Amino acid sequence: MTTPKSKLSPEIYARLKAEAKAPYRGLRQFIYVGFGASGLIGAFVFLAQLLAGRNIESALPNLALQVGVVALMVGLFRWEQRANRRISGPK
Repeated sequence: MTTPKSKLSPEIYARLKAEAKAPYRGLRQFIYVGFGASGLIGAFVFLAQLLAGRNIESALPNLALQVGVVALMVGLFRWEQRANRRISGPK
């Protein structure tokens, strides 16, 4: 009787093993990119409001929040990339 491991190519087996260790990695990375893009668009809008001098009292904290969201998403995405390199190992 053959084992499932012997039926798969080594590349596919390694990919499936990495997915089992960290499920939904691709979905998480997509969410990080989506939220980061949303934060970047929001930061652009609030920066434009600040430069135009409109609603400075509310635009400044909102700009800071959007910049924080972008920074958080970039940090989470980079953390995910480092974790991916640790799991898959050097190539």
